[in-house]
Amino acid sequence: MVRPKEFDPAVVVDNAMTAFWSKGFAATTAQDLVDSTGLGRGSLYNTFSSKAALFLEALRRYDDQWTRRQAAMLTGKGAVRDRIRTLLMTVVVKETSPGEPDGPRGCLAVNAAVELADRDPEVRALVKDVFVRMENALCAAIEEGRSTGELADGLPARDLACYVLNSMYGLRVLGKTADRAALERVVEVVLAAL
Repeated sequence: MVRPKEFDPAVVVDNAMTAFWSKGFAATTAQDLVDSTGLGRGSLYNTFSSKAALFLEALRRYDDQWTRRQAAMLTGKGAVRDRIRTLLMTVVVKETSPGEPDGPRGCLAVNAAVELADRDPEVRALVKDVFVRMENALCAAIEEGRSTGELADGLPARDLACYVLNSMYGLRVLGKTADRAALERVVEVVLAAL
């Protein structure tokens, strides 16, 4: 008789996501996953089949939690420029706040793109989905700002959205070494370009 699972797979994926986010895919060992999830190796591999499969689940969970939250910052009330500033400053604050034991972690999707996307088609597809979702949310916000007259017409909205997205993910990378003032200057330049 098969014993029922005595754990919540969503919690396991959340904990694995934290491990992968802190160390990256390659540096996260099976023991790290056992320690972070509280499951034995057998339970982990019976449930997720492999480290790579668990990483893909963690990346999907990241997309569902973090990308959705970031895209939601761009909708709603208030000036579009202020919403974009809020999004970018959230990145700045996250990347420069003390308290992370491993230092700034960056964005799991960006980290996955750098580490794996060139050789893993499933990771590449998931990361591309994250990037496209954020680009679409930025494009919609820019188009809204133009329709209300808040943002001037100029470069195509899609091109500006890609520029802002590139800057947002660049802040994640710069945050690993730059100070807060430098990141805030980047935010101001991005907003001036709108």
